[in-house]
Formats: sequence, structure tokens, C-alpha cells
Amino acid sequence: MDDFTAQVTGVGALADPARRALYRYVVGRQAPVSRDEAAAGTDLPRHTATFHLDRLVADGLLATEYRRLSGRRGPGAGRPAKLYRRADRQIAVTLPPRQYELAARILAAAVDSAKDAPPADAVAAAAAAAGREIGAAAGPLPALSDVAATLADHGYEPRVEASSVVLANCPFHTLARDHTALVCGMNLHLLTALLDVAAPGTTARLEPAPGRCCVVVGPLSG
Repeated sequence: MDDFTAQVTGVGALADPARRALYRYVVGRQAPVSRDEAAAGTDLPRHTATFHLDRLVADGLLATEYRRLSGRRGPGAGRPAKLYRRADRQIAVTLPPRQYELAARILAAAVDSAKDAPPADAVAAAAAAAGREIGAAAGPLPALSDVAATLADHGYEPRVEASSVVLANCPFHTLARDHTALVCGMNLHLLTALLDVAAPGTTARLEPAPGRCCVVVGPLSG
């Protein structure tokens, strides 16, 4: 599954009342819980609790570990029990896609590095650093369709139109609405640096218009 499908599947698992109750019970406990504990804590039959707990594991919401609950070791100690705890994976779905965590990382890095630099310059430098990191991870993007695929992974909802890529969605929408100059500048530096690393010769430019991102990508320069 792609990441979007996996995220939606994980959140959708909690629509079932039994799974929602089991998830809340497990994450509300200080230590991992056994099937028997979870069943008793949610007033579900053990076989029902077991089925739903394992589905929550398959959907990425819970993780498992094995431990002998008696504390005994060696022959006669019995088999380790299967225990459930909250998974380390973070799941979040926003429609349309938003990237507020990325914005927060950029702004936090800007604050850390600002010192005597003007805030806008610090944000620009932090955004460029984040863009270079994304570009390096994406690898060479020789065609606009490749650029569009990478931007789709980051929530921009790109559309290739002639020799440009129009970004139908702003991943920083609420921030851009309230702090337009700062966030649109951040977005431009982010995408410019990404393209410099992964798609040299492809440009990013500010071209605000209603109903889409303020940045347009392409065409190839020169």
C-alpha cells in the first residue's frame, strides 16, 4: 500500500466500536496488556478481543511484544504471553493533504539558527535546507512528470500543464492564509532548493492565484 492508503486504513480501523474500545483501553494503560486484560477491560469475549487486537496490529495502530507474566524463567515457566501496546508509528490523515509538521520543523530550525539574522532570512535558509534534504531523498528527477510525482508525495496535488507543473493544493494552507508573505516565501525557498538538487534546470516561481498553491514549477530554464 502507498502511504496515503496505509494512513486511511489505519484511521478507518477505529470506525469499528470494538476496535475503538480496545485501542483506547490499550493506549490508556501504563504497560502493555494481554488479550485477557484487554477483553476484560472492554467487556468483550476473548476471541473477539483477540481478532480485533490483531487487526489493529495489522493496520499499524498497535504493536506487540512477548513476555512471561509470571516472572518465572526456565522449565515450567510457561510460554511468553503476547502483549499489546501503542505502535510507534504516527498516523494522521488530512484532506486535502497538509504538511504542518514540515512547516513546524522549518520554523523551529529557523528559530534555532536565527541569532542576529533577520527572521525572514533564517526561515529562507531553513526552508532551503529542508528542500535539499527532500531533493536528495527523491533522487534525480529528469522529467516534469517525475517532479510532479515527488510533489504529489508531499501533498501538493500537482497537475502537469504544458511545460509547467501547477500545484492545486497548498500543504501549508492555513499558515499561508494567516501569514502569506512568510509562508509563501518559505514554500518558494523549499521548492527551489528541492529542484536545484533533484531537477537542475527546473524552476520554481511565485505565481499566486485563487484555489491553488502560490508556487508554479517549470518550465526548464534556458
